[in-house]
Amino acid sequence: MKKLALLFLLACSTPAWAQYGEIWLSAGQNLLSNAGLGTTAQIGGTKDDVSLTDGFRFGFRIGFNGDGITGHEVQYAYNRTQLQFGQGATATKQGMAVHMGGYNYLIYANREGARVRPFATGGIGFANYTPPGSSAAQGGGSNKFGVNYGGGVKVRVAGPYAVRFDVRQYTTPKPFGLPLSSGWIRINEVSAGFGIVF
Repeated sequence: MKKLALLFLLACSTPAWAQYGEIWLSAGQNLLSNAGLGTTAQIGGTKDDVSLTDGFRFGFRIGFNGDGITGHEVQYAYNRTQLQFGQGATATKQGMAVHMGGYNYLIYANREGARVRPFATGGIGFANYTPPGSSAAQGGGSNKFGVNYGGGVKVRVAGPYAVRFDVRQYTTPKPFGLPLSSGWIRINEVSAGFGIVF
């Protein structure tokens, strides 16, 4: 009976042997487009009276890959941007955070074990747009769900250490519900990361 139980345990755990884990820290730039959030004017105004500016980001990703060409990642990133009121020389800005998290599916150009692995990715997630004076930890901000897509490359450097480069676009509905707001905001990530692959 013990041998049968051991064989059953080994058979059930075999798929886990083919899994490869990754832990990544990354940092980079956010380049925003369609970033006009609307207006606070009672009369008139334009869709760009209140907007977000480009900023920086840092975060982490945890990945799981099989022996084939597919993988999975969960991620979190802290993004720092500016909430801008007005345009041109008279514009005023205040620092603002965007917390982002989500899940991505990856398709690699080659199989696990290759030193250089280009990939394409797509996924779903959320963004918490936290205006000045608010705290996401205390329920502040405007939560929006959206999608992202992009690609990159992972390179094993030595032993379990690796680097990666990512280019992605995150799209969500615009936060805060201001008048004249239209379309979805696009946050374009350009980042580099360092990781441990095991």
